[in-house]
Amino acid sequence: MARMRSCVAGFGLAALVVAAIAQTPAPTPPTRPEPQIKRTVIEDDHVRIEELKVRGQVQRITISPKASGVRSYEIAPPDSGRDPSQQSKGISGHSLWQLFSF
Repeated sequence: MARMRSCVAGFGLAALVVAAIAQTPAPTPPTRPEPQIKRTVIEDDHVRIEELKVRGQVQRITISPKASGVRSYEIAPPDSGRDPSQQSKGISGHSLWQLFSF
């Protein structure tokens, strides 16, 4: 009989522990903040310039002339991982035109 009481008491204690664990909130995984995105548009009578920055780094520069028959183009931004004082043989700073569109 004493053995049965200790089993019942053990089950009661286990039930209290399970209930306490169920009530505590699960730890939330650490979240990364969303990257800061900034779009800048500069416009005058002849041209529209759009710049996209992500985390402070220039990702895209688009030039859209307002003259009829002139297509828009992009300027390749400098690589963020390179030293700007070093001579670069890449395409940064050059104009890029889209030839085909699907």
